[in-house]
Amino acid sequence: QVQLVESGGGSVQAGDSLKLSCAASGRTLSPYAMGWFRQAPGQEREFLARITWTYGRTYVADSVKGRFTVSRDNTQNTVFLQMNSLKPEDTAVYYCAVRNIDSLTYDYWGQGTQVTVSS
Repeated sequence: QVQLVESGGGSVQAGDSLKLSCAASGRTLSPYAMGWFRQAPGQEREFLARITWTYGRTYVADSVKGRFTVSRDNTQNTVFLQMNSLKPEDTAVYYCAVRNIDSLTYDYWGQGTQVTVSS
């Protein structure tokens, strides 16, 4: 099994920054990539960014490109999401997920961390 624990969420003002962390552990952890997603009330889950584990190749969705960046610390099995210039529409529950090497999908998910941005 794989466990993911997100942290770093909170309530901020528009224009502020937050850095989310996601610590991964588990005997079957063998990540190809780790991704960040979010889901606002009444909306579908939205992909934000992903980073490949071995080479650190990143991809950021156009909707947040230029404001959000993804990075990782392999030594700590941790992935980060740096969020700058936050807007009220960024308010959502943010999730990290792992896609293992032997999978084509994100199979393991964290419990989520709430981010609330007020104007």
